Amino acid sequence: MRLFDFFSTEIAIDLGTANTLIMHNDQVVVDEPSIVALDRQTGKVLAIGREAQQMHGKEHENIKTVRPLKDGVIADFTVAEHMIRGMIKMINTEKRLFNTSHRMVICIPSGITEVEKRAVKDSAEHAGAKEVYLIHEPMAAAIGIGINVEEPIGNMVVDIGGGTSEIAVIALSGIVCDQSIRVAGDDFNNDILDYMRRQHSMVIGERTAEKIKIEVGAAIPELSAPPQDIQVRGKDVMTGIPKTITISYKEVAHALNKSIAKIEDAILRALELTPPELSADIYERGIHLTGGGALLRGLDQKISDKTKLPVHVAKDPLRAVVRGTGIALKNIDKFKFLMT
Repeated sequence: MRLFDFFSTEIAIDLGTANTLIMHNDQVVVDEPSIVALDRQTGKVLAIGREAQQMHGKEHENIKTVRPLKDGVIADFTVAEHMIRGMIKMINTEKRLFNTSHRMVICIPSGITEVEKRAVKDSAEHAGAKEVYLIHEPMAAAIGIGINVEEPIGNMVVDIGGGTSEIAVIALSGIVCDQSIRVAGDDFNNDILDYMRRQHSMVIGERTAEKIKIEVGAAIPELSAPPQDIQVRGKDVMTGIPKTITISYKEVAHALNKSIAKIEDAILRALELTPPELSADIYERGIHLTGGGALLRGLDQKISDKTKLPVHVAKDPLRAVVRGTGIALKNIDKFKFLMT
């Protein structure tokens, strides 16, 4: 063991719009919503992650909740720094006599700008990182689901997160062509909010929309194993009085149709840009779905019907990116050329 290793902690971070995951010692040790609760008057951090999420939509005038990432990139630099620092403190690292520095690998959307990259690095450095490496999300996802990215074989990965959907064709340790669109899980929630207002004259909160998406969310109106209808509580648009209605998965599929169509179009654009030899590989191997969006019922079937290609949902799609980031960190000498 080198002296530097004794005084440093290696951390892999999937800094997501909706959730942040941290991997340490080959284990996912933090899985928290990317949200911070602040005191409006003093700016003091009151809660981070799940505790702050419980306050969201219920706060009074002295408390505000902030999601520091928007569309996969940092929108509030200061709050992002507080969030990263707070989540690192959640790691149960063994107590040492000296303060440890951190070596971090953080995954980023493939369509990120240089300014946005700098913001991620600066936030991590202010939160205590001595070394910061960035890796693109689709590459991390591919590594995380067990694809050998070094092979001269084409693989298409579609990572649908909270803020962005990343589509990439990977071969020979590089991204051959990609599409990064800012349509993902948050847009699904907004579609549900809009549908409830238009069709049922009901106002609901973001947390309720997220619950609907998880419990009865679907991409197609005909499922072989449909979820049970759920009761949704909200406020009547006209009277302001609380009310309850029942929602089915078919209604959610109708509400999400436009956003899913945009993701399908991005996949088709990526396939158009793919060189013929790699297209042959993808025809044989199919498309790999990762990210929280991959859990949407029937999405694999809908994409398969559109592309006429087999679609495989990753075994643990929510954690595929952070696992890949952790593998890249563990084998940093091998994968360093993939990082920026």
